[in-house]
Amino acid sequence: MSAAREETLPRPPEPMVATRDPSSLLGGRVGDRLYGAALHALGGVVLLVGGVIVVVCARASLPAFAKLGVGPFLLGSDWNPVEDSFGALPFLYGTLVTSLVAIAVALPIAVGLSLFLTEMAPPGVRRVVSFLVELLAGIPSVVYGLWGLFVLVPWLRTTVEPWLGKWLGALPLFALHGAPLGVGYLAGGLVLAVMILPTITSVSVEVLRTAPRTLREGALALGATRWEAIRIAVLPFARSGIFGATILGLGRALGETMAVTMVLGNQPEIHASLLSPGYSLPAVIANEFAEATGAIHTGALAGLALVLLGTTLLLNAAARALVHYSTRRARSA
Repeated sequence: MSAAREETLPRPPEPMVATRDPSSLLGGRVGDRLYGAALHALGGVVLLVGGVIVVVCARASLPAFAKLGVGPFLLGSDWNPVEDSFGALPFLYGTLVTSLVAIAVALPIAVGLSLFLTEMAPPGVRRVVSFLVELLAGIPSVVYGLWGLFVLVPWLRTTVEPWLGKWLGALPLFALHGAPLGVGYLAGGLVLAVMILPTITSVSVEVLRTAPRTLREGALALGATRWEAIRIAVLPFARSGIFGATILGLGRALGETMAVTMVLGNQPEIHASLLSPGYSLPAVIANEFAEATGAIHTGALAGLALVLLGTTLLLNAAARALVHYSTRRARSA
């Protein structure tokens, strides 16, 4: 009786197994392969463009290197196109000095501003200040150069440089050689500092926003003040990101041309004082390339471009190594 009742009961439906059409599966695999190949090709284009730039500059600089030699060209300090005498050291020195001055001025301001925007500013103030920072990032470099030439340089010449020469003139870094000019390494570094400030600030703000809220709350729960919570919890977490933002700003400072050309003084000499005029690698390339007629002069300018590329590459490699080292040290601590 029970057996007959079981036969009359309906059987539950069998679970359906999802099947895929072999043709669609094959098409998906081919599409994935094509997509991966396209991504690899796009990544290779970046390396190809960089390689082409290096090859073109190297070929153009061969006449200058053949006559002058690589060592005398890099370490020479005389730049005289009339006598085919070219030395890259004053331009390399001016580029590094102005970039370091810009980083030294812009980094503390950018970090403080980013902490203010993420930790302390009311929403209304945060929106206004963020808009102004973004506005600074969109100003063309020639406008910064005009501002430096008409506003910053007269202020340095009449107020700042006489004061520095009077009270700090005994130091080689602030010694005055003659009358105050206003143009020089200090003016170029300050203009660059204003230009790279939005870059460092924007990236630092995004990095600080990724800091877990539990870090702040834990520090405050243990009795720390707001500044102590920022110092012991937030800043260590965002240190590597802030350093990366600094490197981005340094990269722009190294390659900036027009604004620095207008306030640096364009004098191919090496001076220890920040109040003296100087020259930079991008500025001399922009100023003299259109007037270069001989192969050696053109090759020397192309060699300066190689020096600029190499300097940027070395600084970025050193920065990445330092970030990697600090990150490993923070994880192991």
